[in-house]
Amino acid sequence: MAKRELQDKGSTEHRAKKKSRNEKHTKKAEDSKAGAQASETQNTDLKEPSPAVIEKFLEENSVKITDTLEGATKLHPITSFSHLPTCNSALYRPLESFSSPTAIQSATWPFLFAGRDVIGIAETGSGKTLGFGLPCLKNLQDSAKKGKPYKPTAVMISPTRELAMQIHDQISKFAELVDIKVACIFGGVNKDEQRQALKTAAIVVATPGRLKDLQNDGSVDLGKVKYLVLDEADRMLDKGFEQDIKDIIRPMPVSKRQTVMFTATWPPVVRDLAATFMTSPVTVTIGGEPSADPRANTRIKQVVEVVKPHEKEQRLVQLLNKYQKGPSSSDKILVFCLYKKEAVRVERLLWNKGFKVAGIHGDLGQQERFKSLDSFKKGVSTVLVATDVAARGLDIPSVKLVINVTFPLTVEDYVHRIGRTGRAGAEGHAITLFTEVDKAQSGALINVLKAANQDVPEDLLKFGATVKKKQHDAYGAFFKDVDTNKTSTKIVFDD
Repeated sequence: MAKRELQDKGSTEHRAKKKSRNEKHTKKAEDSKAGAQASETQNTDLKEPSPAVIEKFLEENSVKITDTLEGATKLHPITSFSHLPTCNSALYRPLESFSSPTAIQSATWPFLFAGRDVIGIAETGSGKTLGFGLPCLKNLQDSAKKGKPYKPTAVMISPTRELAMQIHDQISKFAELVDIKVACIFGGVNKDEQRQALKTAAIVVATPGRLKDLQNDGSVDLGKVKYLVLDEADRMLDKGFEQDIKDIIRPMPVSKRQTVMFTATWPPVVRDLAATFMTSPVTVTIGGEPSADPRANTRIKQVVEVVKPHEKEQRLVQLLNKYQKGPSSSDKILVFCLYKKEAVRVERLLWNKGFKVAGIHGDLGQQERFKSLDSFKKGVSTVLVATDVAARGLDIPSVKLVINVTFPLTVEDYVHRIGRTGRAGAEGHAITLFTEVDKAQSGALINVLKAANQDVPEDLLKFGATVKKKQHDAYGAFFKDVDTNKTSTKIVFDD
């Protein structure tokens, strides 16, 4: 009898918790709806562009906007900086160096400024940092007028230290103009300095592992975070950060938190994460229908050369001599290798050949990485040799060419690598040296090339167009990436 009572009590408590959680999500949805409906009536600064301008923008950029909130007022893209909400400070001043918003900024800003949860699905280098950064800063600035804000108020999580640093640098250019402190938190450096930075930071940009460490030891309280960004969510899940992300988000408020997610792909595991932590989100897709498969930036010219393994380094030197001569001698070229030892060997080879080269890979300390990146950014070094540790983190202006000396382990990493060129609306160029050793990836590479309307060389087709079956860390090839949102089949048994 006591056991039965205990079970009933546990069941009742579980239902109560579930009801409380659902009530919080319902309240958040109602608040979002009210915000969306009021955004155009209360904020007259969002001037409505003409229907022709809107239609042209949506068509030219292949923009798809899906709003799951019933009855919400339809918001239009912000196609000009002059259509931004009024700001009586210097916050927008850095925008003067840009001609107009990027597609992802134009499409997401109306919803983000209105306080909605937003999922942005777009290629790397699309301007998403400013896309989620500017509404966050405007939100914090408006909140500061009402009283002293809690710190931290905003958290932005990214998969790598390099990307976290890049987000921090970009947002700081705007934040310092309105006296908002931004802290950058990642592993490999002293925790004490980061603890000090957290005391005054309104915005925390962090990698999941280090943020969870500081959360666990009581160095940071995330209980009143009102603005959460998950940047490159697909990459974070690929790297095994799902549980860390859930642990970080757990203490954050539900009803008063605005959540933003940016991702390059839209597989079931990312959809599940969005369904767990977001409320009636608006999904903005740039470049066609959301896909679980990696897609390359269509502005990048992709060239694949099939070579013999022993020819790769000689061909690399030929390519560098070709693309770094005359007026192009100072063009930045990013060279990717697969392994650290290979990167060190290639860097030494290019140094001996007289190229201005720097390197970044896993064996280098944090300060050495900073030094190499800074040298490349400033043009002191015009060739940077990197491993995949930097594939997602680098955001260096005017990278003219990416050369893949060795194909990466996955086609996703290939897309991330070449995404270092052709950023922020510019044209890009990527050359890949493909060998028989890489033939297991030929099918997936062919699909990426075709999807971006690129030429597929005959020599590559000879390796076959079959896509290698996806493998799971624990289950190997006996794994199926199931869409958990799909309705299951009902089976009825006869008596």
